[in-house]
Amino acid sequence: MNTIFYFFIYQISRLPLSVLYLFSDFLFFLLYRVIGYRRNVIRTNLKKSFPEKSEKEIIDIHKKFYANFCDYLIETLKSFSISQEELDKRFTYSNLEVFNEIKSEKRNTMMMCGHIFNWEWFIGTVKSLPALETAAVYHKIRNPFWNKKINDMRARFGTKAIDMKDVLRFMMKAPNDGNLTYLFVADQSPKKSAVHYFIDFLSQRTPVFNGFDKIAQRKEMGVVYCKTEKIKRGYYHTTFIRLQPEGDKFAENEIVHQFFNHLEETIKEHPDNWLWSHKRWKYANL
Repeated sequence: MNTIFYFFIYQISRLPLSVLYLFSDFLFFLLYRVIGYRRNVIRTNLKKSFPEKSEKEIIDIHKKFYANFCDYLIETLKSFSISQEELDKRFTYSNLEVFNEIKSEKRNTMMMCGHIFNWEWFIGTVKSLPALETAAVYHKIRNPFWNKKINDMRARFGTKAIDMKDVLRFMMKAPNDGNLTYLFVADQSPKKSAVHYFIDFLSQRTPVFNGFDKIAQRKEMGVVYCKTEKIKRGYYHTTFIRLQPEGDKFAENEIVHQFFNHLEETIKEHPDNWLWSHKRWKYANL
């Protein structure tokens, strides 16, 4: 059944994006007008994150979020068949020089981004990076078939997928010689058992992962924030910003705070482009 469904999905992904966006429009109608997908979660997250905004502004962000979210789903579907050439037209970058700078220091690089649409299209970044190998850190999908298909999709562009459970061991064993770049989508909500550190983020007490901070410091890696903006439908641009310590070296959890400060600024510029349907603050009161 999985194989048949994948064949069907793959054939759909080969359609031009101009056609696929018609599916996105229909999906938007279903999620926003009919189903109200996670409506209460989204509205609550927005109100708590932007207490200064009016009800009208919150509703406007909410509606635009659904449109961007539906585009993201369709664009992720397109990732199964999209070419490098088309990705290069639709996803552009600036300040790539920071990667050459870090490589010249013989350090590996940790790229950090949030759930800003469309993070899946980062798969096309690899050819622009000076490192010999790029690894994307991911949470394993329970269905083995789809876990493999999604990892194969990323591997088409030269990205190696590493399960979050294995990343610490992998990174600690790898030489810190400038030949490895890691991509973290670093704003996930930790599981209840993994909540150890809190920050102030989007007007709320927020539990965060801080393991990447410990790894980056121990291995003395270069750290880069990926600021992604949606230029227009189907087109994105990422500016790479190197995180620098205030002193000679990063203090404990300084990378965590710098990353989330940058991410908060990015979200506030275009709040409809972040994943508000995520139950981000369900463990905020622990």
